[in-house]
Amino acid sequence: MEGPMQIQYAILLPPTALALLTGVVFIKLYRDRVAEIRARRIHPQQLATAKATHETLQNVAASDHFRNLFEVPVLFYALCGFLAITQLANPLLLAGAWGYVVLRAAHTYVHLTSNTVIRRFQLFFASSIVLYAMWLLFAVRLLTA
Repeated sequence: MEGPMQIQYAILLPPTALALLTGVVFIKLYRDRVAEIRARRIHPQQLATAKATHETLQNVAASDHFRNLFEVPVLFYALCGFLAITQLANPLLLAGAWGYVVLRAAHTYVHLTSNTVIRRFQLFFASSIVLYAMWLLFAVRLLTA
């Protein structure tokens, strides 16, 4: 497998990496939540709704971030799938995809550690610019194919 076909498969690696990152956040969410419920002896029924969960639990960073990973990244998953299906991926789009994943990983790290809002915003904004630039490039390639 060489040339363009190799890139069409390679474009599926960044979304796979992002899915793995989402799995890591899920594990952190599970561990944090179970630990807090046990330590504070919270009855699970007290967490029946998202609102009740946020009002009851003190440590919600992992759950907030887990939800974030199902917002804008959905556009990333779709784009990478479209790039593979249409065979319009190229080295620039592949580099952009990896750049997006690196920025999202950095965003995850900040959100789950220092939670410095300005740094989180900068990483979110940068990753969004990369993603929308990729969408623009895909649209141009699609319209000129």
